[in-house]
Amino acid sequence: MEPPVPPRTEELSELYRELSQHPGLSAACLGPDLTTQYGGKYCSLYTEWSQRDLARAENIKFCRQYLLFHDGASIVYSGPVGTCSEIKGELLSRESPSGTLKAVLCKVPGKEKEKEKEKQFLEVWDQNRKVKSIDLTALDKHGNVCDDDQFGCLAWSHSETHLLYVAEKKRPKTESFFQSKAPELGTSDEDTGQPKKEDAPLKGEQFVYHEDWGETLSTRSVPVLCILDIEGSSISVLEGIPEHLSPGQAFWSPEDTGVVFVGWWHKPFRLGLRYCTNRRSALFYVDLTGGKCELLSEDTKAVWSPRLSPDSCRIVYLENDVLGPHQQCSRLRMYDWYTKQTSTVLEAVPRQEWGAFPGIYCGALPGMCWAADSRRILLDTAQRSQQDMFVVDTATGSTTLLTADGPRGSWSVLTIDRDLLVARFSTPSCPSTLKVAVLPAAGHEAQAQWICLQDAPPVPGISWGIRTLQPPPEQEHPQYGGLDFDAILLRPTEGPTAQKPPLVVMPHGGPHSVFTAGWALYPAALCRVGFAVLMVNYRGSLGFGQDSVASLPGNVGTQDVRDVQLCVERVLQEEALDASRVAVVGGSHGGFLACHLIGQFPDTYRACVVRNPVVNIASMVATTDIPDWCLTETGLPYAPDALPDPAQWTEMLHKSPIRYVDRVRVPVLLMLGEDDRRVPPKQGLEYYRALKARGVPTRLLWYPGNGHALAGVEAEADGFMNMALWLLKHLEC
Repeated sequence: MEPPVPPRTEELSELYRELSQHPGLSAACLGPDLTTQYGGKYCSLYTEWSQRDLARAENIKFCRQYLLFHDGASIVYSGPVGTCSEIKGELLSRESPSGTLKAVLCKVPGKEKEKEKEKQFLEVWDQNRKVKSIDLTALDKHGNVCDDDQFGCLAWSHSETHLLYVAEKKRPKTESFFQSKAPELGTSDEDTGQPKKEDAPLKGEQFVYHEDWGETLSTRSVPVLCILDIEGSSISVLEGIPEHLSPGQAFWSPEDTGVVFVGWWHKPFRLGLRYCTNRRSALFYVDLTGGKCELLSEDTKAVWSPRLSPDSCRIVYLENDVLGPHQQCSRLRMYDWYTKQTSTVLEAVPRQEWGAFPGIYCGALPGMCWAADSRRILLDTAQRSQQDMFVVDTATGSTTLLTADGPRGSWSVLTIDRDLLVARFSTPSCPSTLKVAVLPAAGHEAQAQWICLQDAPPVPGISWGIRTLQPPPEQEHPQYGGLDFDAILLRPTEGPTAQKPPLVVMPHGGPHSVFTAGWALYPAALCRVGFAVLMVNYRGSLGFGQDSVASLPGNVGTQDVRDVQLCVERVLQEEALDASRVAVVGGSHGGFLACHLIGQFPDTYRACVVRNPVVNIASMVATTDIPDWCLTETGLPYAPDALPDPAQWTEMLHKSPIRYVDRVRVPVLLMLGEDDRRVPPKQGLEYYRALKARGVPTRLLWYPGNGHALAGVEAEADGFMNMALWLLKHLEC
């Protein structure tokens, strides 16, 4: 007989199952306006959601549609249409400009009996049926289509006769030097009978190393721009892209004369690109007739997220400096298509000030971000520990907070079309909700009236608040004095520990990222278990100004650690919390901080859980996809051709938590992703062995098929269960 499952384990699994069923809202698309027989206007709203399916151990996608009746100034009536339905096999989709056609990139499993590989199809649908289905795999013009949000796109020409997308470049076939197999039928030249030159496999090329773009982009090496002629069902790969560039994020130029794209330099070698908005890149235009490639932006910056205005006159995009911190306060730039002039709409903001625009800290602009006037754009960005939506006047650079009268939390722009605005909203105690509004006229944006189309009832038993802290004078940065920082505190309001709960401290990773006051599964679930959760946005976090970001490189392991410890000590003094039961949980740089904290302040903490932690910067620099991070955050200059000298190796080691391993006494649970390219699992193994050698209680969980985020449904669920049980055991709850 199997041993009985402990009652607490059953209780935890049921809690996780319940909370993990809350879906996340990922995308929205507005259909064209239609007119009723009474003259009223309405349109459809298509939304996509994702949800964890624990039984199938996968994330599922589903769609739901709504109707919006509006008069151009306000939404008169809105409501759902039918029930939701699962989306299977769809990788990308895009409606045509007129809204009458839809392009879908989908994957289809190969036939098992014939041992076929998975295929990719590009389909075109009208309002009643599928009108085209093109087997991209069979055409063999390129490799797999890029369906990621880094390179990928699916763009209709303005004439709706062509589709633009990005795919991996076709690689020539290879074979062993000793291959003796005769050429297959159909691969020989009709005149000579010899193998066709383009089909002849290359000998000795089987094991040539192909660089890729790192974490989550390991199948991206040499992207190419491709165009499908819908009528002729023919595909062409665009010529004229310089060989030193990897193109992506492409769209059609005005009048369909060419293609605008972002090109990332991959010389002398590729570095990790995911979450790295500091890689050298520029905006380009390639002419379809002559094949000439033209530079549209500066070629010494990092740019991304170009968006064409509805009148096809202007392109806005985001810009950062090359190298330095991976995430920064970005500039908003604008290129005028007809004057060929580039202007700066918004500069980086040195300091966040209450009531003023905080700066731009976002991974991308919304896919549809322009107002109908082709003058204003909408974006969402971190504002300290919240995420808010702003309207930006591109002519004057003025900004307006669109959510000033809305509830506190995390707001995101999903889309805007014809000034119908669709947004997502959540809080630490409320999962994603769907909200819509009509964008008011210029100067009156703050009067937007929000309507909730899809509500999510608040999760009971959780209260939360944001607190601001100021470092003591001796911990002020000599160059960037006067900086403060925030923390979000979640408290249980129900259960036996509600009066004086144990505390779980949770610093974020990055280090240049931020916790915003939105829904997050792990903190909410831990709070429901009975823990207070302290999510710390130490100095160096996004949303507090560029000075805060710039204050941290060179001070990791000290400034960030002291900020977290100050926050812990302050809340233990000011809140009804059990100071004898404190644990720390963190991933990536958050794991770096957790390991520092249990080494530098061993008397504060009783347990530790870390996910893919940075443990030894010196040993990480040669194995990670972001070696520049190791030097930059240590405070050292990075150059692709430079090797660290002994003093620099020493400095990297000096700032690493492995330095304090002799002082660690608390039990440590490590969770490592086998496929992590960012912080390779050897980092966690190094710490595991050091702890084991010193007799510290340690447990290691190893997740095959998972990368840095441990985002697989099975790994995420198992990780929560093991984390919660570890904390309950060692905090004696």
